[in-house]
Parts: sequence; structure tokens; C-alpha cells
Amino acid sequence: MSATRESIYQFLQFCDRHIQGRERSDAQNFLNEFFKAFGHESAVRAGATFELPIPKASVKGHIGYADLWWPRDSLATLLIEMKSRGTNLNRHYGQAWDYCKQLNPQPKYVILCNFDEFWIYDFNIQIDTPLDKIRLIDLPERLEAFRFMEFTKEAPKFQNNQVEITQTAAKRMGEFYQLLKARSRKANFNAEIAQKFTLQCVMAMFAEDTKLLENSLFSQCLDECLAGKSSFDLLNDGLFRRMNMIRNPVGRFKSVEYFNGGLFAEVYPIELNKEELDYLKLAANQDWSKVRPAIFGSIFESTIDQERERHQGGIHFTSENDIMKIIRPTISRYWEERIEAVNSLKELEALKIAMRDYQVLDPACGSGNFLYMAYQELKQAEHLLLQKSAELKGTEQLEMSFVTPLQFHGIDRNPFAVELARVTLLIARKVAIDKLGLTENALPLDSLDHNIIQGDALLIDWPKVQAIVGNPPFQSKNKMQQEFGAKYVNQIREKYPEIPGRADYCVYWFYKAHQQLPEKGCAGLVGTNTIRQNYSREGGLDYIVKHNGTITEAVSTQVWSGDAVVHVSLVNWIKGEKAGKKKLSMQLGDHKDSPWQVWELDYINSSLSATTDISQAKKILINAASKCCYQGQTHGHEDFLLTPEQYKKFIQEDFLNQEVLFPYLTGDDLVSTYPPLPKRYIIDFHPKDLTQINQYKELLKRVKERIFKTRELAAKQEEKRNQELLKSNPKARTNRHHKNFLSKWWLLSYPRPELIEKLNQLPRYIGCSRVSKRPIFEFISAKVRPSDVVQVFPLSDDYSFGILQSNLHWLWFTKRCSTLGGQFRYTSDTVFDTFPFPQSPTLEQVQQVAQSAVNLRKTRR
Repeated sequence: MSATRESIYQFLQFCDRHIQGRERSDAQNFLNEFFKAFGHESAVRAGATFELPIPKASVKGHIGYADLWWPRDSLATLLIEMKSRGTNLNRHYGQAWDYCKQLNPQPKYVILCNFDEFWIYDFNIQIDTPLDKIRLIDLPERLEAFRFMEFTKEAPKFQNNQVEITQTAAKRMGEFYQLLKARSRKANFNAEIAQKFTLQCVMAMFAEDTKLLENSLFSQCLDECLAGKSSFDLLNDGLFRRMNMIRNPVGRFKSVEYFNGGLFAEVYPIELNKEELDYLKLAANQDWSKVRPAIFGSIFESTIDQERERHQGGIHFTSENDIMKIIRPTISRYWEERIEAVNSLKELEALKIAMRDYQVLDPACGSGNFLYMAYQELKQAEHLLLQKSAELKGTEQLEMSFVTPLQFHGIDRNPFAVELARVTLLIARKVAIDKLGLTENALPLDSLDHNIIQGDALLIDWPKVQAIVGNPPFQSKNKMQQEFGAKYVNQIREKYPEIPGRADYCVYWFYKAHQQLPEKGCAGLVGTNTIRQNYSREGGLDYIVKHNGTITEAVSTQVWSGDAVVHVSLVNWIKGEKAGKKKLSMQLGDHKDSPWQVWELDYINSSLSATTDISQAKKILINAASKCCYQGQTHGHEDFLLTPEQYKKFIQEDFLNQEVLFPYLTGDDLVSTYPPLPKRYIIDFHPKDLTQINQYKELLKRVKERIFKTRELAAKQEEKRNQELLKSNPKARTNRHHKNFLSKWWLLSYPRPELIEKLNQLPRYIGCSRVSKRPIFEFISAKVRPSDVVQVFPLSDDYSFGILQSNLHWLWFTKRCSTLGGQFRYTSDTVFDTFPFPQSPTLEQVQQVAQSAVNLRKTRR
């Protein structure tokens, strides 16, 4: 099925004769004929649904109706929203985005149409700007943009994919900065000056293509520099100096307006060479009016010196689609609800004052993407408020806008990120003016030096705001000391003693954000999905809901949109009560296009679960006392492990060696073969002391030569770190585990003596991979030593196996465990110790469960 010129002209003739452009009366006839133009019998016969009811996220208890939903495969599912002729479509993408989040499958494409124009969106690429705008009369010439209307594998061709432009521009400016930075080591400027000069160039290129700089002045200067004139005279001491002057009465730059904003306050002593000018010219050739603010995140990533620094800081890029999952519930809908609720000019005047005083903070702002989109959404809400005010006054003239970038605040540890965020927010104002057709002046730029600051948000005071949004750094509890150092970790743990020491790093932001919120203040943050589990949940979400917090909308888990290989949770909440339904979403898979499930709930619990809340389950004393759940052995050094060939060699050399050599089972071994077959062996001298192991001469020689020196070095480094820590804080807790390993260097790091003693008394034990996607428990020979990635249950009977393998235990496991990426991690204290084992089973019930366990294993074979 496809469109022909004849069918499209027939559609245009129908519209000319029969369509007046009224949303309610004309939409379905218009869309039916639109489908026919592309070869379908009708919209309904093609599988589309008219007037699909969808709960309105921004209005309590109300139902909205999507004009048309066409659920096809993930590459072509379509939502169409019709508006009356003459409607400015700019203000309606938010409503369409809300609808998309509640549909399954979620639409790949969205069309906003006012009978004269089609605005085509793909929210996974860009949110507030369509990929294409096509006038109805131009439809015959632009059919390549509507290929999703046909059953074809050809991709649509759009003319406004700003992400592609942004990627090119970001690459150019990243390369330009790297050139400057490399030369700064020998030149009369440093890396910080190179950063600021790069950002001055970015602003100049944006200003040129959005007509804040007339006559392509920046590009003209570059051309003259390439022709041999001094770049310092033309750019730094010429154009950039004039951009910071209030008046330019004479000269070639007399038309340049006053930019200010702090960005052009200083002229830097940089004379560009030919290679640098070429890169800058290539970047300037891009259409910077179509560069999305995500460019600044890209530049930021590309200018981090080493992958180590990016990893250490937990810096990751957040897609616009994910940013909106925070900004719309926390900011947009908050204001949409308030605007919809007022019905008098007096109430609107009070609301204007409230919006003028409204302040927003991102305490981990990075390059400013959250602040940029928060500003755009607040400007949309302001526009909605001014339109309602005009309607109540009976005029078409809108009052002057009043929301400014000075209402937005950011904190970040990285000084370049701070500079980048300031520029991002400066650009935001001009983008909003052009998008909404506002009459306010874009110049002079606001000075944001006191709004976006460098600092550690966990250790400094935050400004008083009504909304907190952002994406705090990702860093697991296990790597915090390694990445940040013991001194810093001790510092934040002393400052926040209420947060468990085993909580993830991002939890501190959730805790502090709720502390800082005023009554009725709102927050929305992204976190690793461990924030809903165990110690991290206790330190963050448990604290929020126990201290007058109401979770209003959340994503329990989803695949991360950035480079980090993790699943994340997104949580929006208010300090106080919130009436109406709450929305909880969950992505059901491990791919970015995996399907979603959405629930409308009266209450969202701190474990972000739509099922029975077991997050507050208590430890059962008999479970903990039974000592029936252990982590396997941690070798601590690869040279404790042997290949089968090495094992045979040591046995052949001395048969006595078999006393301390054992098969060693990993989680992969457990789930990849049946029966589970270890691929390696382990040297386990426990519980022997040094005098007792002298008889295993070759094995002892291997361990001493390969392991002793490593542990000795680690102990010395640990002691050095401890001394540095104690200098700054004599009462600080120091680490001693490397010292302990050195004192018994011939033993595994954690040989688990209690577990091994129990296994020595059994013929077999039950094990499962500690990190797993599916429930596979198995009996393992007691002669096999389990690795630390195997969860061990020293039980040998079929009844116990049946209980552990049961669906109920697996469900308990998935709800009470922690996670690693998209996989579940068994934790003895939260899963096993709280699991309600049958307390008084009858003999018949025990026999039935045991027989079922035997039958299950027969089926597996």
C-alpha cells in the first residue's frame, strides 16, 4: 500500500471542499481520507483506533482522548493528535508526549496536525522540535517523510533531524578544543582559557545563525583570519570585546549589541593557527540555529581528559526523552494543574507572582541539559498562563513574559561543566523566544555566575528552591572508596549518618533533596535501580515516604539511555499530600526498545512495586540462626586458580597435593552445563598454617612467588591511604583488610571456613548463581568448592530444594534482592533471612514438594 500523486491530489481536493478545520467535527473524516490517500481502505480497516481514552496525567481523574492510535510494529506505531485550524502546535507536544508514555506499544512517530500543517515527531530523537514540518499543500512533494504510513522497510526522510546536525557540530568543536588544549601546554594560555574561548566561539556561532549577530560577522572574521589577518585582533580584541561593550558607535562592529552575561567579560590571549581556524570554520558552516542543547553534553564528554575521570565522576549523558520523564511530572504538570484550576483574573495575578518567584535547582547539573529543558517547559507554562489571562481579559494581546534564566540554579564539581551549563541556559532563552514567538529581548544575556556554581553538592548549602531535578552521579557502594578515596567517603558518611554505609552514591542526593524541599515542593531525580532495593532504598526512598513525601510518578526500572550499561529508576515526588492517581511504569526487557507496562495506582511504595509491598519485611530469627545461606569462597587472586592441565601436573608431581586442590565452580559453570561442571581448580590451604603447608612445596612456591608480593604492596598502599586520612581526621575509620590478607597471605581472601565445615558433612548442597536472570537452583557435589558468585545452601534434601526452586521463593527473590544491570542478585540478609518458609508442613506436603523437586530435575535432564 502506498500513496500516488493522484490519490494525494484527491485527498487535497476533498480537504478543500469538505474540511473546515474544526477539531471535533472534521478530524475523523480528515484522517480517514488521509489513510485512503496512502492506499488503505480506511483508518479503522488499517487497524487504527479513533478517540482512544487515556487518563490525563495533568488533570486529576480526567480522561483524555487520543484522536488516532495506530498500533503496528515498534518501527511504525503512530499517534495523531488533531487541533483546530490556526492552532499554534508548539504548545501541544507535551500532551502528545504524555499520551505516548501510557500507550503500549509506545508510538514511534507522533503527528500534530491543525489541518494545514503536519508536524512529525520522534520523541526518542528530539522532544520539543518536530523532525519535519510539512504544509498540507506541499504533501505531494514530501511523501518520503510519510513512509511510516505505508507497509515498507524504507525509512522516512526528514528535513529537520537536529540530532544529526548537533552530532557533527559537537564533533567539530570537540576536536577544536582538543587542538587548543594540546597547544596550551607550550603557548601563553592554559587549558581553562582554551575551554572558555571554545565556549565564546560556540555562543558566537549560535548568535550568528539566530540573528543575534547580524551579517554573519563571526564567519566573516574567520574568513579574514584564514586569509592571513590576526585572529586575536579580529576575534578576541575585536568581535568578542565589542560583544561586552554597551555602546559601539563606530567601526565595523557598531551593529553588535551588548551580550554581557559574564561569558565575554574577558578577552583571552589566543592567536589561532591554520589548523585550528580550519576546524572552527567547519563548525561555523553548520546551521547553529538547529543545534540542540545536547551538543553541550557531547562537547563535555569529548573534553574529559581520560575515560578514568569520566568513570570516576559517574558522568553520563541523559536523553531528552528521559529528561522529560522528570521535568514534565515535576514542573510542567505542576503548573498546568494550577493554571487550569484558576478561573479569575485575581487568581491569575497571584499565580503570576508565584511563577515569577519559582526557583529550580539541579544539584548535579553537568552540562545543563536538565536546566535547559526545565526552562523551556516553564516558558511553555508561562505562555499558557498569559494566554488564559488574555482570554479572561477578552484580548488577543499577550502581556510581557517574565520567566528568566535567573530562576534556575545548578551545582557541579567539574569547572568546565559549570561553564558549559551557563552557556546552555543562555542559549535557552533565545530558543524559547523564537519557538513561542515572544516579544522579550534575548540580549543582554543574563549573568549566571551566581546561579550555576562549582562545588560538591553533598558538602555545600543549596539555594532555596521550589523544585529539584537532575541526574546525580552513578557510583555503586562497592566502588565508592576506590573511585573517590577513603577520605571523601568518610566525610560524606559522617555528614549523613542516617544513610546506611552500603547505600549507593546517588542515594545521598535523594536524601538531601527531600531535606531541602519546602512544603509542597517537588523533586524528580534519576538513580540506579538499586535505589528501590535494600540499603539504598532505606537511605533514600524510605526516608522520603516516611517524612511526608508522596511519590507521584516513577519508572521502576528501564534500560539506561546513555553509555552506562545499567538499568535506572526515575522518581518524582512532592513534599506533602497529593490527591489522585499516581503513575508507575516498568520496562519489560533489556533493550532500549523493550515494551513497557504502566499502572495507575492510589499509592506508589518506596520499592516502586505495583504488587504487594514486601520492602518492609523483617528478618525471621530462625532463618538467620539456621545458617543455611552463604556466599561462596572469594579467592582474591587469580593465581590461586589452576587450569585442568595445571591441576594434573601438580597431582602427577606429588599425589599429596590433591588434599588442597578442589574443583572450583563459578556462576557461569552452574548455568551453562548439566550437571554443573567446574572448568578450573583452586588451591585452598585452609585451615592449615605455614608450618603445615610446607609439605606442598611446589604449590607453596607458586603462591609465595605470585601472591605474597602483590598482597604486600596492597597493604603498604592501604597504610599510606590510612595515614593521609588520619591526618585530616584523627577519628576516621581506617581500612585493614589488605593488612589482614597479608598476615595470612597463603590463604584465600575469604575461605568461608564455617561453610566449608558444613559442606564436608554433606554429600551434596544446593547452589544458584548469585547474579541471575532466571531461577536455576541445582544440587552440587560437596567435593566442589563454590566461588563467591555462587549462593550456597548447605542443604541436601529434595524438600528444601523444592522450596528454594518454587515460584514463590523466586518472586520473593526478585522483589527483595538488589540488581546488577538487568539481573537479580541474591542477598542472604534481605532475601533468605526474610523469606517466610513453611513453618508447619505435614508429612504429606513435604513428600509432595520433594517429589516435585525430583520430577523437575528429571525434566531438566
